[in-house]
Amino acid sequence: MSADADEQSFLADYDPRAFPPVAVTVDLAVLTVRDGQLCALLIRRGAHPYRGRWALPGGFVGAREDLDAAARRELAEETGLDGHAHLEQLASYGAPDRDPRMRVVSVAYLALAANLPRPVASTDAADARYWPVADLRDGEHPALAFDHDRILADGVERARAKLEYTSLATTFLEEPFTIAELRRVYEAVWGVELHPANFRRKVLSTPGLVVPTGEERATGRGWAELYTRGATTNLHPALLRPRPAA
Repeated sequence: MSADADEQSFLADYDPRAFPPVAVTVDLAVLTVRDGQLCALLIRRGAHPYRGRWALPGGFVGAREDLDAAARRELAEETGLDGHAHLEQLASYGAPDRDPRMRVVSVAYLALAANLPRPVASTDAADARYWPVADLRDGEHPALAFDHDRILADGVERARAKLEYTSLATTFLEEPFTIAELRRVYEAVWGVELHPANFRRKVLSTPGLVVPTGEERATGRGWAELYTRGATTNLHPALLRPRPAA
């Protein structure tokens, strides 16, 4: 039997009723730095399940829609961004009871961007806001809907790790920027204070991370040199985040 004939035979015998229905969604961990804090975009659900609870933006994938296309569509609908943010697939989440409606598998994405516009709640959301990640993890705020606490925690850890060995920290900044502004991005994402002189030395000794413009900006206490993003995407050596003392 030929391969094509074998395939046709399988399709003729295939019974989709033997498998339970499964829906696919995309969820977005959208991170930005606002007022010196790492913030996540959250929406307040306007419908059941979990009506009134805060959640990550996202939605169901269309029947003929690619996963990446669905993620970019949701990002554009929730933030107005279209191609101006770093977007990468984070992980898949498929616990059988993660959604009370039916079996739903979510493919989560991490989005990083600078100066996101003020969020506007979409038609299926009651509210939308940027929420400091530190406030969400202090135990005083209600848990997010579904398993979005876990997705957000995974997204934050991915962002923190990627800042060590990639140039993604510059994604959070409008160009041109100062070394001090870049340092504050690392401090916000990592949640630690960094020594200014040591950080400057490490950044300027990392080939291709930043490029001087030859211009300066007044800071109120003097003048600071301005930089743009370099061509390097992978840092050698890596900018390792400080580890807590044992």
